[in-house]
Amino acid sequence: MTRSSNIERVTNETKIRLELNVDGSGRAAICTSVPFLDHMLNLFARHGLFDLTIEASGDIDIDFHHTVEDIGIVLGEAFKQALGEKKGIRRYGQATVPMDETLASVAIDISGRPYLVYHVSLPKVKIGEFDVELAREFFQAFVNHCGLNLHINVMYGENVHHIIEACFKAVARAMDAATQLDQRVEGVLSTKGVL
Repeated sequence: MTRSSNIERVTNETKIRLELNVDGSGRAAICTSVPFLDHMLNLFARHGLFDLTIEASGDIDIDFHHTVEDIGIVLGEAFKQALGEKKGIRRYGQATVPMDETLASVAIDISGRPYLVYHVSLPKVKIGEFDVELAREFFQAFVNHCGLNLHINVMYGENVHHIIEACFKAVARAMDAATQLDQRVEGVLSTKGVL
């Protein structure tokens, strides 16, 4: 069973093409026109062991918001499509990741019910040209379109780059754990029989 997807999304604001292989080896080819997001998505692919290709362009002359949010939408849709009926997956995943002075903890439930808890205090507003508030926008779009419950808690940290990087790495590792197939799971891991 191949757990992969290929999605294109074109709007008046953005154009995105994304390929995902859930059972990859961490290979990434990312070009979003938003350098900091490219860096975060490369980390996401590598630490989640997902093969991920993203080509995106958007109205970045206005700002990065539409591009970042729409990539979150498409990545969420890609996971949802690749996982299909979610048969045999572990469903839950968690990871705690240090990044120098920062510690981020993430818990995920691929439940079909989108909800984001985002306890991330960011001591400044920009990393280069990237508005740090866009990290939350990315994760909210990802959650809404993947249909998952995502809790991101940063216990402490000072360097904003380290804080956001720890979040992306922890989300990647938790997604890897939650999407793993378990032979013991018949159908889906729910007493309802559906996720």
